[in-house]
Amino acid sequence: MPPSSLPTLPNLDDKLYPQSWQNQIVATPTELLIAMICGQIDIDADDFAKRLLANKTYQDWVNFTVFGSYIQRSFAAFYQQTEDSFNQDLPAIFYRELKRHAQYLPLNQTLFFAGNLPKTTRQNKLLFTTLNPATAILDAQNLSQAATPVIINQIKVTGKTVAAFAVRHNKRTRERLKSQVLILDFQQLRLVKEDIIDADLTYCLNTYDIK
Repeated sequence: MPPSSLPTLPNLDDKLYPQSWQNQIVATPTELLIAMICGQIDIDADDFAKRLLANKTYQDWVNFTVFGSYIQRSFAAFYQQTEDSFNQDLPAIFYRELKRHAQYLPLNQTLFFAGNLPKTTRQNKLLFTTLNPATAILDAQNLSQAATPVIINQIKVTGKTVAAFAVRHNKRTRERLKSQVLILDFQQLRLVKEDIIDADLTYCLNTYDIK
């Protein structure tokens, strides 16, 4: 699919922020993440998911395509099974199908993911992220298994050709807390900053630019 054929998603952060949380005003996703890490605001993935689902721009993101979490889960499962010759071509099939329904992320959009950057990300141009900072924190804590620092990553979109697919989760299950955005293609992913945050645990917040 030629790049010019992909539409660009509307800017979501501009519509989500500023937000009022527990008598505090947060202006950006990063401010909310850090306030949660530092214990100034409860780490409440469900509250954020409800706000997200009530946002019209987010509904535009997830309702762009008829596909939902099924194809994303299927792709993820098959992607881990490349050693099986029967399944070897299936990741590519799912990838092409997802790419057909992808859109470009808007400039300055912020996304999160937990733990170390997968080694194959830059080669495969594939990364699972979340819009939900609380989900990123909880996932990072689970991945750390009590080891420190707890690694959380934020991605800032700095280019106009980052193709992605916003997953439409089941609103009636805890799956909605994932608030996933699957990045499917990009030109460059660069680590630009590392911050150590000492709170109840020690956190490492990595900031990446993607274009």
